[in-house]
Amino acid sequence: MNLKICIIDDDTIYQFTTKKIIEKASITADVSMFSDPEVALASFRSFDNPESQFPDIIFLDINMPFMDGWQFLNSFEPIQAKIQKKIHIFLVSSSVDEADTQRASACKLLSGYIYKPFTKEKLLKSLEHLQS
Repeated sequence: MNLKICIIDDDTIYQFTTKKIIEKASITADVSMFSDPEVALASFRSFDNPESQFPDIIFLDINMPFMDGWQFLNSFEPIQAKIQKKIHIFLVSSSVDEADTQRASACKLLSGYIYKPFTKEKLLKSLEHLQS
């Protein structure tokens, strides 16, 4: 299976290291990366064949300038509602604020919350969600 993985994070070093972790885990994946969530949303809205073009997994940072992860999720919800494909979205953050984790567990769009630093083990755990 060739996965489609999307990384949305304003930290380009995090993007690079996450892509390297995916490669070192020997996961066959097309990885797209966005530093700006608004650009990611515009890209998603432009898909002419959403079922095949949307990522299987999105790793989404919470804290970004201009549009944070929560705002992205609010804007993404109507897009997700129009397609049949289940997209697994994981919030990825260095925040240990309990309010963030509680909010994440209440959000139906999210498959989980991953604390930075991102590791091979955390990646493989997130892939378990693809079985459901």
